[in-house]
Amino acid sequence: MIGISTCCLMDESLGEALDRLSEHTCLIEVMDEGLHFADSPELFMSYSAHFTIHAPFHGMNIASVFEPIRSASVRVMTDCFAVAAEINAPVVLHPGYYAWESEREQALYQFKKSLGELKDAARELSITFSFENMGGLNYFNLRLPDDLAIIDGAGFTLDVGHAHVNRCLEDFLAAPFSHMHLHDNDGRSDTHSPVGEGRIDFCPVISAMKRQNASAVIEVKSFEGAIESKKILERL
Repeated sequence: MIGISTCCLMDESLGEALDRLSEHTCLIEVMDEGLHFADSPELFMSYSAHFTIHAPFHGMNIASVFEPIRSASVRVMTDCFAVAAEINAPVVLHPGYYAWESEREQALYQFKKSLGELKDAARELSITFSFENMGGLNYFNLRLPDDLAIIDGAGFTLDVGHAHVNRCLEDFLAAPFSHMHLHDNDGRSDTHSPVGEGRIDFCPVISAMKRQNASAVIEVKSFEGAIESKKILERL
C-alpha cells in the first residue's frame, strides 16, 4: 500500500491536510510537528483512512549525551505513542545524533537506554514503532546498512531518498524493513523531490516493497508532487 505523508501540506492545518489527502489515499502518515502536532486522537476518528505517525524530531535527540535532553525526548516519543495507540497507528522515529565524533560511543549508550524505554512503552501500549535511516549529515545514527545492528531488532523504515544520498540504497533494499519513505533526489542533497525529478530507479524499490510486504508513504514537499508521484509509482 502506497500512501502520502502530510509533509506536503505543512502550511495547512492538520484537519485541512487530512481532508485533502483522504481524497487520494487510504494511508496517511502524519508529520507530528508544527500545525500537524497531534496531542489527541479525536480528529482522526472522523476519517476512514489508515494512519502512521512520524514522531516529532525537531529539537529531539534520544541519543543525547545530556541526560535531561535524552529523557525529555523519550517522553515526547512516548506521548506520541499514546496517541498512536488510540488510532492503531505505527510510529516512525529518528534515531538521534551526536555532535562530536568523540561523543559517538557515549551517544550510542544513550540511544540504547532510550531504545529500552521505548520498547517498554510500546509493549505497554500495544503499538509498533520503527526507526528510519538518516540522510547525509555525518553525525546521525543509522545512516548505513551496517548501522542496523544498533536498533537491536526494532522495526526499520527504509527512507529511499536518504539511502540514495548515502549511496547505499541497493544494500538497504536487501535488508528487512516494514515501511518505506519514498522521495527522489539527485544523489547529492536530500531534497525530498517528487518521483521522477531525481536519479533514483524506483523499479527495484517497488519490487523490494512487494517482496517485504511493506507499506510506504510518499514524503515530498508539495501536494501536487505527492499526487503525481503516487500516479507514477502505481504504474510501476
